[in-house]
Amino acid sequence: MADHGTQNPARLNSVPLGAWAVVKHDTPQIFLAENAQVISRLIALKVVAGSNPSTFKPHLVEAVKEHLLHERWADAVLIWMEATDTLIDVYEEHVPIWTEDRLDSEVASMAIRTSKLFNETGPAS
Repeated sequence: MADHGTQNPARLNSVPLGAWAVVKHDTPQIFLAENAQVISRLIALKVVAGSNPSTFKPHLVEAVKEHLLHERWADAVLIWMEATDTLIDVYEEHVPIWTEDRLDSEVASMAIRTSKLFNETGPAS
């Protein structure tokens, strides 16, 4: 069921954990998701299922397909990584989204002036 603007009271007091991943291709890809389960599903859909089978080590193509069809997302991603010699770093942690409201020029100006760079002595001249 969709959540149309209502908040679950249990979630109001918790910080959303979040997850992010970096797929280390020639051109790296970055993905953000609500949690580790969603990031696995997202990578399975956007990266693994979208791959050309000719880029796989031949004996692993069927194993990846089998895991995808049975919704074993993390298993599919791990085998895909082995099959393509591609690394993916996945982190399950809150990633703050900085907005103009949270970091306007006044806030940034004050934070810079009170930062470590401006308040600690540098190397002797």
